[in-house]
Amino acid sequence: MYRRLSHWWPPFARGSRRSQEPGAALFQGLRIHLTLWYCGVLGAALILFGIALYLGTQYFLLTPIENDVADHAHEHVEQWLRFSPDRACPLRPFGPSFGQDFGPSEMVICFDRSGMLPLGENTTGLPSAFLSNSVAVAALQQGEPVGDVVDGGTEFGKIYRYAIVVQDSESGEPLGVVVAGESVQVQENVLSLLMLLLLSIGGVALLGAGLGGLFLANRALAPARLAWTNQQRFIADAAHELRTPLTLLRADAEVLLRHRGLLATEDATLLEDIVAETSHMTTLANNMLTLARLDSRPSHQEHEVVNLTEIAHAGVRRIQALTDQRNISIQEEAEEAVLVIGDPPLLEQAVLALLDNAIKYNRQGGQIILRTTLRENQALLEVCDTGIGIATEHLPHLGERFYRVDKARSRESGGTGLGLSIAQRIITAHGGQLTLSSVFGQGTTVTLALPLAYATIADGEKVFPLIIVPLPEQKM
Repeated sequence: MYRRLSHWWPPFARGSRRSQEPGAALFQGLRIHLTLWYCGVLGAALILFGIALYLGTQYFLLTPIENDVADHAHEHVEQWLRFSPDRACPLRPFGPSFGQDFGPSEMVICFDRSGMLPLGENTTGLPSAFLSNSVAVAALQQGEPVGDVVDGGTEFGKIYRYAIVVQDSESGEPLGVVVAGESVQVQENVLSLLMLLLLSIGGVALLGAGLGGLFLANRALAPARLAWTNQQRFIADAAHELRTPLTLLRADAEVLLRHRGLLATEDATLLEDIVAETSHMTTLANNMLTLARLDSRPSHQEHEVVNLTEIAHAGVRRIQALTDQRNISIQEEAEEAVLVIGDPPLLEQAVLALLDNAIKYNRQGGQIILRTTLRENQALLEVCDTGIGIATEHLPHLGERFYRVDKARSRESGGTGLGLSIAQRIITAHGGQLTLSSVFGQGTTVTLALPLAYATIADGEKVFPLIIVPLPEQKM
């Protein structure tokens, strides 16, 4: 529906174009949340207003009738006590009695002290629902007047009944029950119509609020969208411009270190620090540039069919020297063909980021297992290490940019806190998701899940959160 509307309604057309802008998924979520909050607040206000209006109308429509019926019932009680039950409930069809103008819709019936209709009681013209002794029995049990509403059928509609116990003035014993009633169908019809109007108007108002909320959310987010775009452009430009001077600075320092014998010991140490810091800053600049490009990349990308097993094998080849240096063994467990649709360089970069973390936070002589499998129309790539693991309190923050569990160790190993963020961003851009589970002191497993090439075709960018699965600690 959204795509059809975008062809002819400008606001939706603009929204369709915005889906191609940087940060589209982020702002789409913000638009939805703002609209839902706006509709929720308006809906709550409409509900409170509707309840107040309905209850107020019900009170002003029904209270006069209830009071009128109660007055009539008390007058019949006085007739019972002053004369006899026959005078209070005469043998007659319902209607005006003894010249008292109670109205043509008044109904009166008398029950005995046990709540039953006396023999010979005239019930001509009275609906069976009105003759029910439930209200009379309730009045006898409670010892006070009781009112209720019954359905008198198509002829009478809803009937309000009021039952009052007739008590002996001397002994206080109950003599019987007088039940008076009057049709309230007209008032019930008015209330039903009011309810229908409230629901209809409220529904239309909420629909209008939803459309208006989307428009207002777009207007409100326009400055934030502009700031986001400028920030991403600045990060990309700054990272790009920093790479050249950092490369030159490192090259100059390395040239000077070639003549270490001519340098003082302190000068050589300073040059080594310069090389190390420029390498760290270069890595940081490259990561920032990668994230900026991923954030600003259009959601519809040109992908190709990729064998995830080959991507994993290429990552192992590139990381082999580092594993040998750390005396870490790496083992591949892979099926022959695990085909996905994606960008090979980006997928390889994601795999390298996961392998890099598995090496940095592993032990000397540790092990890494890289496994690619198929499961339920999904391609899975698992990176399991026997490293230090991750404490439970850090798990919710993994995937946040620049977040590092062990800042000192990350600094020593050249970590920037962006590797997992880059991997997550690449995977979500391919419609997949990243799952991480860890046992502190034993190791970490990161699972990369992507849709298989023959099961689905990428249709836009889907953002999935990083799922953290804490595992129970086990004894070593």
